[in-house]
Amino acid sequence: MKRIRFAAVLCGGVAVIACAGDGDIEQPRPLFAEVPIEYPLHMWDQDMEGETLLRVRVGDTGGVDSVEVVESSGYASFDSAAVEGAQRLRFEPARKGGKRIEVWAEVPVHFSKRPRPDTLGVTP
Repeated sequence: MKRIRFAAVLCGGVAVIACAGDGDIEQPRPLFAEVPIEYPLHMWDQDMEGETLLRVRVGDTGGVDSVEVVESSGYASFDSAAVEGAQRLRFEPARKGGKRIEVWAEVPVHFSKRPRPDTLGVTP
């Protein structure tokens, strides 16, 4: 399987943290040693592209403990690959008053053969 071009910026770049009214929260930061989301091979071979918008709950240890599809790519293969991979994402946890906290974040996952200059991640 091929790796996708992945986009995940938190507040001011990759994804928006759902922390309405909490301006004093230090947002979580993605740890990008390796992006664990795979481009479904049969979609790659068909030159299919798409974007799935996920909502992930980042726990106080930086792991993802819940994933929801906010906007489907229109392809079940992309959506399920995005959900499966997002469960393995790791973040520097959010903090409030120096204490680690749990927050929700939106993570756009781009499945494309072409590089996107506005995203972080690995090339296919």
